Amino acid sequence: MGKLFGTDGIRGIVGENLTAELAYRVGQAVAAVLWEEKGSKPLITIGMDTRISSDMLEGAMIAGITSVGGDVMPLGTIPTPAVAYLTVKVGADAGAVISASHNPFAHNGIKVFNSQGYKLSDALEERVEAKILGDALPICKGADIGKRIHGMKVLKQEYIHHLAGTVEDDLGGMRILVDCANGAAAATAPDLFANFAVEADFIHRKPSGVNINDQCGSTHLDSLAAMVTAGHYDLGVAFDGDADRCLMVDERGGVIDGDKTMAVCGLSMREAGRLTGGAIVGTVMSNLGLHEFCKQHGIHLVCTSVGDRNVLEKMLEQGYRIGGEQSGHTIFTDFATTGDGQLTALQFLQILRRSGRKASDLVSICPQYPQTLINVKLENVPGLKEAVMASPVLAEAVDREEKALGGDGRILVRPSGTEPLIRVMVEAETDELCAKYVNDVIEVKNGVYSHKT
Repeated sequence: MGKLFGTDGIRGIVGENLTAELAYRVGQAVAAVLWEEKGSKPLITIGMDTRISSDMLEGAMIAGITSVGGDVMPLGTIPTPAVAYLTVKVGADAGAVISASHNPFAHNGIKVFNSQGYKLSDALEERVEAKILGDALPICKGADIGKRIHGMKVLKQEYIHHLAGTVEDDLGGMRILVDCANGAAAATAPDLFANFAVEADFIHRKPSGVNINDQCGSTHLDSLAAMVTAGHYDLGVAFDGDADRCLMVDERGGVIDGDKTMAVCGLSMREAGRLTGGAIVGTVMSNLGLHEFCKQHGIHLVCTSVGDRNVLEKMLEQGYRIGGEQSGHTIFTDFATTGDGQLTALQFLQILRRSGRKASDLVSICPQYPQTLINVKLENVPGLKEAVMASPVLAEAVDREEKALGGDGRILVRPSGTEPLIRVMVEAETDELCAKYVNDVIEVKNGVYSHKT
């Protein structure tokens, strides 16, 4: 991981560590590296979510790209997976997304897809970062300056048409409530679901620039659950700010997380003969319930390190066709190069419609163990996270507590990829046991760290 690029691009608080000047430099650096790779003028798409800062950062990036001779195609407000898809569709050399996903509005970020719709390789990110942090890049003059290419409205419909084409049924007879998180899904979800006979209502679809993810969307499901049960809907669907995640709630208001979604979709794919390798790809954070489900149904669960990037790498390496995270990043490589919340919702809805069952009954095939996650805050000191993780006292504490669980749970300790945090996760048979064991681990006094929870 470099000085700027984290596990999911460049992230920061706008006006503090993410500025228009930095976005300008990122645009220059991406275009310059693509010039070197291609040997001719590159074309870069740009999409963004609804944050108040996104317009400013988009303008700065466009200025940076065109200043070094790159052409740019702004896609406007559109989901992150749409940028990945449309970058390939128009034959662009890269696609940039301005978004901080599920984070509050004051945050924003920049991530870049390559011409195949995948996130940039570590090697290319390092080259881009070196140019951002290096000397000023030469500015083009006259006819060599890059230009802006239009066509956003047509391209948005291309993406919607692509998603609609992944579903064979009309979805008629179902009522759903969709939470757009006041984010990018507000620009696409109403048009998308209008392609089907499903009765869809929408909430949190009026972005103000500062209300994205604000007590709504996939990180705040309470209001959606209450409205689903009160309105007698068959399903509630919630996206995050850039619509690459999807969590759902059943007709009783119960949460359907990424693990349950993968279980339902993975089993359906196996029954249709489409589950390559008989496998689902999850992460080390996948609930023990998903492990039990896979064991009972003869499905191989492959677990990677946390991060949709790691999941996708394993899927591409082995040819697997479904993978994802508990948080709602679900990847269907038959249809997309990255997680896509709206695609996930459609795939689940099709299975639900065909089953003729209630959503709560459908997802009951995948049990869920109680889980507690505590973030242990560290001082922002280089190397401290690594020192904590290497501590033998911490390792002994984890081993001791796992033995006490007696095989009826597990403990996972891992460093955050983007913040000065150590995450301690415990799964056990009850919430009380989760709380006990997680506190036992974080109370370890080994002189390596102090914590706040």
